[in-house]
Amino acid sequence: MAKKVQTDRREFIKYSTLGILGLVLGGGVVFSPYALHAENRLRPPGAVPEKEFLALCIKCGQCLQVCPYHSIELADIAQGHGVGTPYIDATKRGCYACNAVPCVLACPSGALDHSCEKAEDIQMGIAVLEFPDKCLAMSNMPVPDNYLEPMKEFTESVNNVTELELQLLDRMSGYEGKACTLCADICPVPNPLSAISMVRDSGGGNKPEIYDGCIGCGACEEICPTQTPSIVVKPRVTYEEYYNKA
Repeated sequence: MAKKVQTDRREFIKYSTLGILGLVLGGGVVFSPYALHAENRLRPPGAVPEKEFLALCIKCGQCLQVCPYHSIELADIAQGHGVGTPYIDATKRGCYACNAVPCVLACPSGALDHSCEKAEDIQMGIAVLEFPDKCLAMSNMPVPDNYLEPMKEFTESVNNVTELELQLLDRMSGYEGKACTLCADICPVPNPLSAISMVRDSGGGNKPEIYDGCIGCGACEEICPTQTPSIVVKPRVTYEEYYNKA
């Protein structure tokens, strides 16, 4: 009798395990097109090519821990391929091109290339005036009074707010009711005029013009005061690829 019970238990475990495995595999068939889709994320400074990045990143979160602007997040399962890998959502908080690029220094695996040593070495993507019809500068509309609210809300939501974040908020204050030049003024590269400037537009306003010094940090996308940012960053795209394409 004991032998029969033991055999029944083994059979139960065997087929229960197979059943669970079948459900998992079945779910994988259903969800794999999404799970295996490598989204075009804005990666931290120094990120190597995407396939190599996904292979090298050990998901340790060290880059996140040292970022003084809380710019870096880790992808969760709801966001598709690369679960646990670092990325930047520039609609919340862009990268501010820190001196010595601490996120790169903290990376132990080579997913962030240590040859990226200063702001000028960073190449995350390229800024694009994606929605010119929404641009306040081009339509001669003033900066709204509540333009800083998203940045304030984000800053208040993080733990251990840094002095650099508070300085950034202070630097961004005082534009209410003025002509919008925020994307050009916020640019964190050492020589911002090599990356972006405001130029006269044929419609009578001004518009942001992007140059080859742009590093694709996303700061302009974060601070853009329109509900949907009129200027956005195209991840892993170079100036030549976007602006000099045939």
